[in-house]
Amino acid sequence: MPTITLDAAALEKLVSAAVAAPSLHNSQPWHFRLRPETSTLEVRAARERAVPATDPQGRALHISVGAAVLNLRTAARHLGWAPEVRLLPDPGEPDLMATVELDQPSSARLAPTSALYEAIWHRHTIRTPFSGDPISATVLDQLAEAARIEEALLAFPDHAERERLLRLTAEAERRSTTDSERSAESRAWIQSPGGPPYGIPAGALGPQDAAGHVPMRDFSAIRPAEHLPPAEFEAEPCLAVLATEHDQPADWLRAGMALEHVLLLATVHEVRASLLHQALEWPGLRWEVRDPELRPGFVQMVLRLGYGGEGAPTPRLAVADVLDAEPSSG
Repeated sequence: MPTITLDAAALEKLVSAAVAAPSLHNSQPWHFRLRPETSTLEVRAARERAVPATDPQGRALHISVGAAVLNLRTAARHLGWAPEVRLLPDPGEPDLMATVELDQPSSARLAPTSALYEAIWHRHTIRTPFSGDPISATVLDQLAEAARIEEALLAFPDHAERERLLRLTAEAERRSTTDSERSAESRAWIQSPGGPPYGIPAGALGPQDAAGHVPMRDFSAIRPAEHLPPAEFEAEPCLAVLATEHDQPADWLRAGMALEHVLLLATVHEVRASLLHQALEWPGLRWEVRDPELRPGFVQMVLRLGYGGEGAPTPRLAVADVLDAEPSSG
C-alpha cells in the first residue's frame, strides 16, 4: 500500500472540505488542530462563533460541527486514507467534538466517495423557489439510506404532515422575528461588505413566498433594506425530517454527519436543499414537530428538497484561520 503524507497540501484539502459544511447563519463554529505525532486531526468547537440566543443548548453548533466532520471524513477517504472518527473522545474536554485519525491508507478508492467529495464544492443552501418537479422514490430512498448509515432516520411526511410542519415553522418564524434578542442576534450575522468571511451575505438571503405557504427565514423582516420582492414558491414542497433515537451531544454530532451525507448525496443527484430549522429553535415547538408515530423521536432538522439552480457559495474562513498545524515534512 502506498504511504500518504499528511503534509501542508493534504491538510489544506482536508480542512477546506471541512469548512465548506453548512452551519446556522454560516457561523462556522469549528476549529481544527493537528497532532502530528499521532496523525490525528482534532475537531473543536469555536464558541466565539456560537449563536447563543437562538441555540442556547449548542445543539445546532454540534450539528454544524458534525457536518464538518462528515466532509473531513469524505475528503480523507477521497485522498486515500481509511479515517477513524471518534466523537466526543474526552469527557474532560467538551469542546473536543471529534478526532479523525489518518494513519491507515485505504485498501480501495470507491466511486461514491469521489462523487460525494466533488459534491462538497457544489452544495449550497438554496433560499429561492424550486421548480416543483417531483423527486423520484429511488433518490429519496438513497437519501434515507445515507442518513441511516450515520445512525439517523430521514422520513418524508405525507401532505397532511407537511402542512402541519409548515404551520409550526411559520409560527416559529413569527416568534423569532418579534423576539428582540433573537432578531438582534440574527441581524448581527448578516454580512456587511468588507466584513469577516462568515455570516450570510445580503445577496444570499432569498425572497419570501408570495403565497405565504413556505415559511423561509425572513431576514428581510430583520433588515428591511435587504428586502426582496416576494416570489412564487412550489405549491407542494418536498419536506424531509431528520431525527435521532436519543438527544445528547453525540446524537447532535451524528445528526450533523447524517445531514451533510444527505445533502452531498442530494447534490450528486442535482437535488437542492434549504434548511427549515426555525421550529427547532423553540423547545415547545420542537417537541410538536415530532411525529409520535415515528421512531426515533428527536427531530434534529427539517429539510426542503427540490430542483433548481446550484446557488452561490457563502464566504468561508481561510484554512489558516481555523487550523493549528505542524504538518509533516516527509
